[in-house]
Amino acid sequence: MKLNGEEGTDQPLVNGCCQEVARTEESPGEEAGEEGAKNDKEIVLIQDMGFNVQIQIPGGNPIELPVSSMELVQEIHQVLMDREDTCIRTCFSLQIDGVTLDNFAELKSIEGLKEGSVIKVVEEPYTVREARIHVRHIRDLLKSVDPADAYNGVDCNSLSFLNTVTVGDILDKKRSKPDSVDCTPPDFIMPSSKERPLLPLHPGLKDLKGPQCLKVLTYTGWNPPPGNRRMHGDLLYLYVLTLEDKKYHITASTRGFYVNQSTEDEFNPRAAQLKFLSHSLVDLLNQISPSFKRNFSILLKKRGQKHPFERVPTPYQIYSWMAPQSEHSVDYIRAEDAFSTRLGYEEHIPGQTRDWNEEIQTTRELSKKTLPERLIRERAIFKVHSDFVGAATRGAMAVIDGNVMAINPGEDAKMQMFIWNNIFFSLGFDVREHYKDFGGDYAAYIAPGNDLQGVKAYFNLDSEGLYTLGTAVIDYRGYRVTAQSIIPGILDREQEQSVVYGSIDFGKTVVTCDKYVELLQKTAPQLKIFPHKVLSDKGDEVELYTSLECKGIIGNDKRHYVLDLLRTFPPDINYLPIEDEPLSKIMQEHGYPKKHPHRLACLRQELIEAFVETRYVAFVRHAAFQFQQLQQQSQKKADENKDQKLVPQELELDGLEETPEEKEKKEKAESENIDEAKKIVEALTKSEGESFEENSKDIVKKAAAAVGSLSDTEFSIFFNPDVFQPHVKHPDEKSDHFQRQKKLVKDAAEFLVLHQIPSFISDCMEHSSSPIDGFTLCEALHNKGINIRYLGKVAEMISKYPSVSYVYTIVISELICRAAKHLFKLYMQGVDMMNTSAAISHFLNCYIGSYPSPHAQVTADELQSKKAKRKNSKKNKAAFLSIDNTEWANETPSKLWKKITEEVSEYFDYKLDCDSIEQVVEKYGLQRVSMLRAFCMSVGIQILLREYNLDIKNKQIFNEEDIVNIFPVAKHIHPKASDAYHFFTSGQTKIQQGLLREGYDLISEALNLLNNVYGALHPEIAACLRLLARLNYIMGEYGEAMSFQQRAVLMSERVLGIDNPNTITEYAHLALYCFANSQVSSALRLIYRTRYLALLCHGEDHPEVALIDSNIGLILHAVEEFDLSLRFLEHALEVNTKYFGQRSMKVAMNYHLVARTHSCRGDFRAALQSEKEAYAIYKQTLGEEHERTKESSECLKHLTQQAVVFQKKMNEIYKGEKSITFPPLHIQTPSIASVLDTLNVINGIVFVQISQEDIEKFRQQVSLKGAAKSEEPEKAQSTLKITEVPEEEEAKLPNGHAKINGDIAHTGPRGVTVGGE
Repeated sequence: MKLNGEEGTDQPLVNGCCQEVARTEESPGEEAGEEGAKNDKEIVLIQDMGFNVQIQIPGGNPIELPVSSMELVQEIHQVLMDREDTCIRTCFSLQIDGVTLDNFAELKSIEGLKEGSVIKVVEEPYTVREARIHVRHIRDLLKSVDPADAYNGVDCNSLSFLNTVTVGDILDKKRSKPDSVDCTPPDFIMPSSKERPLLPLHPGLKDLKGPQCLKVLTYTGWNPPPGNRRMHGDLLYLYVLTLEDKKYHITASTRGFYVNQSTEDEFNPRAAQLKFLSHSLVDLLNQISPSFKRNFSILLKKRGQKHPFERVPTPYQIYSWMAPQSEHSVDYIRAEDAFSTRLGYEEHIPGQTRDWNEEIQTTRELSKKTLPERLIRERAIFKVHSDFVGAATRGAMAVIDGNVMAINPGEDAKMQMFIWNNIFFSLGFDVREHYKDFGGDYAAYIAPGNDLQGVKAYFNLDSEGLYTLGTAVIDYRGYRVTAQSIIPGILDREQEQSVVYGSIDFGKTVVTCDKYVELLQKTAPQLKIFPHKVLSDKGDEVELYTSLECKGIIGNDKRHYVLDLLRTFPPDINYLPIEDEPLSKIMQEHGYPKKHPHRLACLRQELIEAFVETRYVAFVRHAAFQFQQLQQQSQKKADENKDQKLVPQELELDGLEETPEEKEKKEKAESENIDEAKKIVEALTKSEGESFEENSKDIVKKAAAAVGSLSDTEFSIFFNPDVFQPHVKHPDEKSDHFQRQKKLVKDAAEFLVLHQIPSFISDCMEHSSSPIDGFTLCEALHNKGINIRYLGKVAEMISKYPSVSYVYTIVISELICRAAKHLFKLYMQGVDMMNTSAAISHFLNCYIGSYPSPHAQVTADELQSKKAKRKNSKKNKAAFLSIDNTEWANETPSKLWKKITEEVSEYFDYKLDCDSIEQVVEKYGLQRVSMLRAFCMSVGIQILLREYNLDIKNKQIFNEEDIVNIFPVAKHIHPKASDAYHFFTSGQTKIQQGLLREGYDLISEALNLLNNVYGALHPEIAACLRLLARLNYIMGEYGEAMSFQQRAVLMSERVLGIDNPNTITEYAHLALYCFANSQVSSALRLIYRTRYLALLCHGEDHPEVALIDSNIGLILHAVEEFDLSLRFLEHALEVNTKYFGQRSMKVAMNYHLVARTHSCRGDFRAALQSEKEAYAIYKQTLGEEHERTKESSECLKHLTQQAVVFQKKMNEIYKGEKSITFPPLHIQTPSIASVLDTLNVINGIVFVQISQEDIEKFRQQVSLKGAAKSEEPEKAQSTLKITEVPEEEEAKLPNGHAKINGDIAHTGPRGVTVGGE
């Protein structure tokens, strides 16, 4: 389980440094029960009182509203503007006993506000600003159920289809009887179906739109009102065309809205005959248009039916890679937004544009002493950050689309820089040959990404007094744009004057400053940076605590900024060929060092941490072993027992040869060893004894030398980021110490290839990591600290293991996708705006299509006549490249694939033997639809939602109408919610100890804190909801489980995307919980959607699909669709046999399920055959005496009897001895409960040992479920513990425990068993 490391990574929650904090803060868990004990200063837990108030609306009944004492008055405002019965008002104040409340006051600070107080809503006079806000709000209401904004990727709207899939909200449904269920799966998700349609990805689009209420609502051309009318209170003039085709001109005045007598060509502001003056525009429209009145109330109802999670904006914009054809309607407000370069909701913020840098730095400076303060601080940091990313993304698009004037307009287009909305933008090109020695434009393209990694590292340290810039890297239309907040005063001075630390000319001059030294001395050890001296050209020695390029600038705000952090981490020597610096023999055999297009390759922070951890373990082992030898000599009575316990182990280089059993035993022994060894080493470093003093120093010295420590007296592994950099001069280059620094950097790079990649592969082989698409693959690699440039090496190593061939397929498709992305970037830079869609569709035809000569549609020809004019206008255009560039049109599939294989070979050093899409599909088993999806998502293309015949050979697939839009792809840091994270981890610990209730409370508390920091939607909140759902499910609260999981699915769809691998997992969980709640038809729809999404991402050949199929098979079995069920179960059996091996427990379980289904169909012979296979596996793996083996043999007997009875009857019928009436065969139809138990088993949800107080609760449930069937795992009783039982260990459980049908989705040290995670 995780609280996503990087949008859902499986990174363990405690990264070394969080452990101590987690310990200190565990107190809230223990005190959750006793209010009195909360005197702990850590938890000044917000005294949050909830109470109800009455809201009195003008002309309506009072409504009751629950509020909390922490809320601001403004939040009541927001709620009222959102509620169905009050959403038509925007301009009002709230009063108690005639006193107007301050919008920004907290409710607890208001005198006389208590349970049952009456708050009056008082309509206020409008101002121009308020009138505009009102009109915009009404227009937002009118399009509130239209998915257009989600498809266009505006205002943080995104798609969600859960309620379409389940045909309405599952929580509102009554428990349906299983007999009324239509459960035929659609053809395209049946096993071995070849079609992969795209329309089902966006189901039910027709029903998503609401009814139309008006034809047009815009501002008129009579705005702004002339002076004499302003003195009559006119603010704005609107024009409305109703559904009855009547035209009205409406005045917005200070007192409200009324119809005036103007027409399109005559201005007459006097009120019309209809003397309605309405404070809300809606009331006026209701009066003048009956259709509006009818449709608007339908629309509000429809809006009210949407789940809140479907309506709230997401923190960052999510884009869909497919969109339906949209109608483009007249919308003056949208047009005004686009042209008034509205930078966010700037007209609502006093002081117009935002000073991003000031906001980002001020929020960092907020106090973080107590929990409430930290929550406010983290919330502010997160809010400002997500606003910044949104603004930066809009700005980057404006820059590339040519809507922003450069600050150096005289220079070449590639060298221009821009400032928009207080953000500085620069393009990823090598300006002024800055990166000449590092790989030119290639290096300039890579640098912003590396810099972002550096910013992330310093940002996460949260070191006081040291500031980083707000940074985002945006890829759009083939260009890479870096967006940064602006250091105050930096634009007024030359760089030489500003930089007080570091070097701006690659080491010719180097400066330093005491304040920076003091600040960076704190951060260097945390980032494992070794303080080192460098020489400038004049021969001055300067000590640095960062890489040379890192600059320290003191802004006019007197803050100390660090920037240019692109080499925060040590260089990756495997990709930096340097003469007379040979790598080790084994690395040379692996083909390193390799040539790389740039010289900025760095190791990842995750790798550095893993490397240091491994070395520390080795150091501890070595020292402890030496110490024991010493003790033995002094005591002369060797304690053999201990001798065996601690053996120095060389660093394992290749962990792949061991079998999982050996590995497991070894890991267990190792962890015990290490703990003991650590105690010894602590004793060594603190030992007081005289005689030991010398010896222990010696021991530490030897151990330090053995692991390459930079100090002789302690464990010290730090990296000098400036080694192997030709432009950096070190004063001590010949010294032994400097050689050690170089050796460490080489070792770390070697560790990546010889340890981390094999470790990743063994994770895949043990199924503790199982990527579904390129996105999850890259996450898994990054968590291990493996850079994407090693993808070729990963492919080469993983291809040797057939049991993970599905991962090999994903690696190949990611290699191809990335190579295509590199080429697409250069291709797009040569395309002018007029031909963009033609160029993209042409590229896709060459990439995905089989038609050998697609024709590019070039638009320039139609406009030939204007050529002459165009030549003159070109000079003052800041477009990036000339208009007449049509080189892109000459691309053909064979040329493009040749380039792709070359790119894969040059960049990733992997040889693909294919030169066309057909060969790729045939040779590597890739799917075109998955390649299309991956490519569109990685470069930001949105294509038209329709069915494409991707395999067609005699014409091209895409034309320019199929390209709907291009989106930016933004990279940025992710601010964390630290307290929530500690609650979450301590909750997980409690759960692992079997204390479910305490764990549950801690995780619920984590959910509250997450909501406090991130608002309503965030990937981490989704992960938290998923865990709460799983816990509820385990505790038997199926309804609660379903409600939490429903929110997790909605949230995952909204914040990660409707076809994100995480969303697929969420759907699978929800299907299980729906089934447990007897909502069989919903469960089937959900699990069918799960399978469909998995097919789109990857295809059928994947262990996750086998798990989904087992689920589908079982649920179909429960509704007695045995023939369908059999097809899915047999497919699951086939895939599991392929990936888990003939003899695995998973396969045995599959055989058993297939046997059950055969026997229910009355085909006893086939059933016997399958059950025999299961029995054979159990007998071989677990032995004769094991319960599971006995169960299986019972089952065999039963089946044999049935088969005999059946055969007898058939014989009698053939002989004609009996009248042909079949006696009832003993076929047990499965009960929902028994199927549910089997489902729990295959999904790895295991109940073992139950505590006294839980026994009663469970007994009631168990008794409800009827007598245990032979397939059911029995439930033993002592204390409730949820465990994952690895297949091999499982057989060795003591008899007091339940033996589960050993089929557990993933076995790994992952606390709660959350199957398939």
